[in-house]
Amino acid sequence: MEKNIVYKNKTISYDVVGTGEPVVLIHGVPADGSLWDNQVAFLANRYRIITPSLPGSGKSALADNMSIDGMAAIIKNILDGEKISQAVIIGHSIGGYVSMALSDNYPEVVKALGLFHSSSYADSEEKKEARKKNISSIKNHGSYEFIKKTLPALFCDAFRKEHSGSIEEMIEKYKNINPGSLAAYQQAMIDRPDRRNVLKKIVNPVLFIMGEYDKAIPLQDSLEQCHIPALSYIHILKNSGHFGMLEEVERSNKVLEMFLEDVC
Repeated sequence: MEKNIVYKNKTISYDVVGTGEPVVLIHGVPADGSLWDNQVAFLANRYRIITPSLPGSGKSALADNMSIDGMAAIIKNILDGEKISQAVIIGHSIGGYVSMALSDNYPEVVKALGLFHSSSYADSEEKKEARKKNISSIKNHGSYEFIKKTLPALFCDAFRKEHSGSIEEMIEKYKNINPGSLAAYQQAMIDRPDRRNVLKKIVNPVLFIMGEYDKAIPLQDSLEQCHIPALSYIHILKNSGHFGMLEEVERSNKVLEMFLEDVC
Protein backbone atom coordinates (compact mmCIF):
# COMPACT_ATOMS: atom_id res chain seq x y z
CA MET A 1 0.00 0.00 0.00
CA GLU A 2 1.38 3.39 -0.98
CA LYS A 3 1.26 5.88 1.87
CA ASN A 4 2.51 9.41 2.59
CA ILE A 5 3.51 11.54 5.51
CA VAL A 6 3.95 15.30 5.55
CA TYR A 7 7.16 16.20 7.32
CA LYS A 8 7.96 19.89 7.75
CA ASN A 9 5.58 20.72 4.88
CA LYS A 10 7.19 18.15 2.55
CA THR A 11 5.40 15.02 1.34
CA ILE A 12 7.35 11.80 1.79
CA SER A 13 6.18 8.61 0.09
CA TYR A 14 6.57 5.05 1.33
CA ASP A 15 5.04 1.62 0.80
CA VAL A 16 3.84 -0.83 3.44
CA VAL A 17 3.32 -4.47 2.45
CA GLY A 18 2.63 -7.53 4.58
CA THR A 19 2.03 -8.19 8.26
CA GLY A 20 4.24 -9.27 11.11
CA GLU A 21 7.40 -7.83 12.63
CA PRO A 22 8.28 -4.50 10.96
CA VAL A 23 11.28 -4.31 8.65
CA VAL A 24 12.41 -1.07 6.99
CA LEU A 25 14.41 -1.29 3.76
CA ILE A 26 16.10 2.00 2.82
CA HIS A 27 17.30 2.30 -0.77
CA GLY A 28 20.46 3.77 -2.22
CA VAL A 29 20.70 6.26 -5.08
CA PRO A 30 19.74 6.94 -7.80
CA ALA A 31 16.92 4.53 -6.95
CA ASP A 32 13.73 4.74 -4.89
CA GLY A 33 11.79 2.35 -2.68
CA SER A 34 11.01 0.08 -5.62
CA LEU A 35 14.66 -1.02 -5.65
CA TRP A 36 13.58 -3.62 -3.09
CA ASP A 37 10.63 -5.05 -5.06
CA ASN A 38 12.17 -8.53 -5.29
CA GLN A 39 12.86 -8.62 -1.58
CA VAL A 40 9.42 -7.27 -0.66
CA ALA A 41 7.73 -9.96 -2.75
CA PHE A 42 9.81 -12.64 -1.03
CA LEU A 43 9.43 -11.43 2.57
CA ALA A 44 6.03 -9.78 2.82
CA ASN A 45 4.16 -12.98 3.66
CA ARG A 46 6.02 -13.06 7.00
CA TYR A 47 6.96 -9.46 7.77
CA ARG A 48 5.58 -5.95 7.58
CA ILE A 49 7.93 -4.44 5.00
CA ILE A 50 8.25 -0.65 4.82
CA THR A 51 10.09 0.81 1.84
CA PRO A 52 10.40 4.59 1.98
CA SER A 53 11.55 6.70 -0.93
CA LEU A 54 14.15 9.05 0.47
CA PRO A 55 13.39 12.77 0.08
CA GLY A 56 14.04 13.76 -3.52
CA SER A 57 13.51 10.21 -4.83
CA GLY A 58 10.41 8.58 -6.28
CA LYS A 59 7.34 10.53 -5.23
CA SER A 60 9.03 12.06 -2.19
CA ALA A 61 9.68 15.79 -2.20
CA LEU A 62 13.14 17.23 -1.73
CA ALA A 63 13.44 18.06 1.98
CA ASP A 64 14.79 21.26 3.46
CA ASN A 65 17.34 19.24 5.41
CA MET A 66 18.96 16.70 3.09
CA SER A 67 21.71 15.70 5.50
CA ILE A 68 22.07 12.05 6.47
CA ASP A 69 20.75 12.90 9.93
CA GLY A 70 17.89 14.90 8.43
CA MET A 71 16.85 11.91 6.34
CA ALA A 72 17.10 9.66 9.41
CA ALA A 73 14.67 11.99 11.21
CA ILE A 74 12.22 11.48 8.35
CA ILE A 75 12.45 7.68 8.69
CA LYS A 76 11.82 8.07 12.43
CA ASN A 77 8.76 10.17 11.59
CA ILE A 78 7.45 7.39 9.32
CA LEU A 79 7.88 4.87 12.14
CA ASP A 80 6.08 7.16 14.54
CA GLY A 81 3.24 7.60 12.06
CA GLU A 82 2.96 3.83 11.71
CA LYS A 83 3.04 3.50 15.52
CA ILE A 84 6.12 1.31 15.32
CA SER A 85 8.31 1.52 18.42
CA GLN A 86 11.03 -0.80 17.11
CA ALA A 87 11.97 -2.27 13.72
CA VAL A 88 14.74 -4.01 11.86
CA ILE A 89 16.44 -1.31 9.77
CA ILE A 90 18.37 -2.33 6.65
CA GLY A 91 19.94 0.20 4.32
CA HIS A 92 21.66 0.03 0.96
CA SER A 93 24.54 2.41 0.24
CA ILE A 94 23.39 5.90 1.34
CA GLY A 95 20.42 4.10 2.89
CA GLY A 96 22.93 2.37 5.15
CA TYR A 97 24.32 5.75 6.20
CA VAL A 98 20.77 6.82 7.04
CA SER A 99 20.25 3.56 8.96
CA MET A 100 23.34 4.20 11.06
CA ALA A 101 22.25 7.78 11.75
CA LEU A 102 18.90 6.37 12.88
CA SER A 103 20.71 3.95 15.21
CA ASP A 104 22.94 6.77 16.45
CA ASN A 105 20.19 9.29 17.10
CA TYR A 106 17.25 7.00 17.97
CA PRO A 107 18.85 3.74 19.19
CA GLU A 108 15.67 2.61 20.90
CA VAL A 109 13.88 2.09 17.57
CA VAL A 110 16.52 -0.17 15.98
CA LYS A 111 15.88 -3.83 16.77
CA ALA A 112 18.67 -4.91 14.42
CA LEU A 113 20.75 -3.11 11.82
CA GLY A 114 21.67 -4.15 8.29
CA LEU A 115 24.32 -2.60 6.06
CA PHE A 116 23.75 -3.74 2.48
CA HIS A 117 26.75 -2.53 0.47
CA SER A 118 27.31 0.27 2.96
CA SER A 119 29.96 1.54 5.35
CA SER A 120 30.43 3.21 8.72
CA TYR A 121 33.47 5.10 7.42
CA ALA A 122 33.37 8.77 6.55
CA ASP A 123 34.53 9.72 3.06
CA SER A 124 38.26 9.99 2.52
CA GLU A 125 39.52 13.32 1.21
CA GLU A 126 39.95 11.68 -2.20
CA LYS A 127 36.36 10.48 -2.16
CA LYS A 128 35.12 13.90 -1.12
CA GLU A 129 36.88 15.49 -4.06
CA ALA A 130 35.36 12.91 -6.40
CA ARG A 131 31.88 13.69 -5.06
CA LYS A 132 32.47 17.42 -5.51
CA LYS A 133 33.27 16.71 -9.16
CA ASN A 134 30.07 14.68 -9.35
CA ILE A 135 28.09 17.65 -8.05
CA SER A 136 29.65 19.88 -10.67
CA SER A 137 28.88 17.32 -13.39
CA ILE A 138 25.26 17.00 -12.27
CA LYS A 139 24.79 20.77 -12.22
CA ASN A 140 26.41 21.23 -15.63
CA HIS A 141 25.08 18.21 -17.52
CA GLY A 142 21.99 17.04 -15.64
CA SER A 143 20.84 13.77 -14.11
CA TYR A 144 20.64 11.64 -17.24
CA GLU A 145 24.25 12.10 -18.30
CA PHE A 146 25.46 11.47 -14.77
CA ILE A 147 23.40 8.31 -14.26
CA LYS A 148 24.20 6.98 -17.72
CA LYS A 149 27.90 7.33 -16.97
CA THR A 150 28.05 6.14 -13.38
CA LEU A 151 25.33 3.52 -12.88
CA PRO A 152 26.65 0.70 -15.12
CA ALA A 153 30.03 0.77 -13.34
CA LEU A 154 28.31 -0.12 -10.06
CA PHE A 155 27.42 -3.59 -11.34
CA CYS A 156 29.93 -6.42 -11.62
CA ASP A 157 31.35 -7.10 -15.08
CA ALA A 158 29.49 -10.38 -15.60
CA PHE A 159 26.09 -8.89 -14.73
CA ARG A 160 26.75 -5.83 -16.86
CA LYS A 161 27.49 -8.02 -19.87
CA GLU A 162 24.63 -10.47 -19.37
CA HIS A 163 21.98 -7.99 -18.25
CA SER A 164 22.77 -4.82 -20.14
CA GLY A 165 19.08 -4.45 -20.98
CA SER A 166 18.12 -4.44 -17.30
CA ILE A 167 20.69 -1.76 -16.56
CA GLU A 168 19.41 0.34 -19.47
CA GLU A 169 15.89 0.00 -18.07
CA MET A 170 17.14 1.21 -14.71
CA ILE A 171 18.84 4.21 -16.33
CA GLU A 172 15.62 5.06 -18.16
CA LYS A 173 13.59 4.67 -14.98
CA TYR A 174 15.67 7.10 -12.97
CA LYS A 175 17.05 9.45 -15.63
CA ASN A 176 14.61 12.23 -14.76
CA ILE A 177 15.42 12.38 -11.06
CA ASN A 178 15.75 15.97 -9.91
CA PRO A 179 19.40 17.05 -10.35
CA GLY A 180 19.05 18.91 -7.08
CA SER A 181 18.33 15.60 -5.37
CA LEU A 182 21.39 13.91 -6.82
CA ALA A 183 23.60 16.83 -5.87
CA ALA A 184 22.11 16.91 -2.36
CA TYR A 185 22.83 13.20 -1.88
CA GLN A 186 26.43 13.73 -2.92
CA GLN A 187 26.79 16.60 -0.46
CA ALA A 188 25.16 14.60 2.32
CA MET A 189 27.69 11.82 1.81
CA ILE A 190 30.56 14.31 1.84
CA ASP A 191 29.33 15.78 5.12
CA ARG A 192 28.51 12.57 6.95
CA PRO A 193 30.60 11.72 10.01
CA ASP A 194 32.50 8.54 10.68
CA ARG A 195 30.06 6.25 12.50
CA ARG A 196 32.22 3.39 13.67
CA ASN A 197 31.08 4.42 17.14
CA VAL A 198 27.60 3.21 16.18
CA LEU A 199 28.96 -0.24 15.42
CA LYS A 200 30.92 -0.24 18.68
CA LYS A 201 28.02 0.66 20.93
CA ILE A 202 25.12 -1.15 19.26
CA VAL A 203 23.96 -4.07 21.38
CA ASN A 204 21.71 -5.62 18.75
CA PRO A 205 22.80 -7.74 15.77
CA VAL A 206 24.33 -6.13 12.70
CA LEU A 207 24.09 -7.65 9.23
CA PHE A 208 26.83 -6.96 6.68
CA ILE A 209 26.11 -7.84 3.05
CA MET A 210 29.13 -7.21 0.83
CA GLY A 211 29.73 -7.46 -2.89
CA GLU A 212 32.99 -9.03 -3.93
CA TYR A 213 33.20 -6.66 -6.91
CA ASP A 214 31.74 -3.58 -5.23
CA LYS A 215 33.64 -0.51 -6.44
CA ALA A 216 31.67 1.94 -4.31
CA ILE A 217 32.14 0.11 -0.98
CA PRO A 218 35.32 -1.95 -1.39
CA LEU A 219 35.19 -5.42 0.09
CA GLN A 220 38.29 -4.80 2.19
CA ASP A 221 36.66 -1.81 3.89
CA SER A 222 33.63 -3.90 4.78
CA LEU A 223 35.76 -6.75 6.10
CA GLU A 224 37.60 -4.30 8.38
CA GLN A 225 34.33 -3.11 9.90
CA CYS A 226 32.38 -6.29 10.32
CA HIS A 227 34.32 -7.28 13.45
CA ILE A 228 33.46 -4.07 15.32
CA PRO A 229 29.93 -4.96 16.55
CA ALA A 230 29.42 -7.40 19.39
CA LEU A 231 27.35 -9.63 17.09
CA SER A 232 27.76 -9.56 13.32
CA TYR A 233 26.22 -11.55 10.51
CA ILE A 234 28.59 -11.50 7.53
CA HIS A 235 27.77 -12.44 3.96
CA ILE A 236 29.81 -11.89 0.80
CA LEU A 237 27.93 -11.95 -2.48
CA LYS A 238 30.45 -13.57 -4.81
CA ASN A 239 28.82 -12.37 -8.05
CA SER A 240 27.82 -8.83 -7.14
CA GLY A 241 29.04 -5.30 -7.37
CA HIS A 242 27.04 -2.61 -5.57
CA PHE A 243 23.50 -3.84 -6.29
CA GLY A 244 23.36 -7.36 -4.91
CA MET A 245 19.60 -7.21 -4.45
CA LEU A 246 19.42 -7.11 -8.25
CA GLU A 247 22.57 -9.00 -9.22
CA GLU A 248 21.94 -11.97 -6.90
CA VAL A 249 18.27 -11.82 -6.10
CA GLU A 250 17.80 -15.31 -4.67
CA ARG A 251 20.96 -15.20 -2.57
CA SER A 252 20.13 -11.75 -1.22
CA ASN A 253 16.63 -12.89 -0.35
CA LYS A 254 17.90 -15.93 1.52
CA VAL A 255 20.47 -13.91 3.46
CA LEU A 256 17.81 -11.45 4.55
CA GLU A 257 15.44 -14.30 5.39
CA MET A 258 17.98 -16.02 7.63
CA PHE A 259 18.86 -12.78 9.40
CA LEU A 260 15.24 -11.84 10.01
CA GLU A 261 14.41 -15.32 11.29
CA ASP A 262 17.14 -14.92 13.91
CA VAL A 263 16.42 -11.37 15.05
CA CYS A 264 12.62 -11.17 14.86
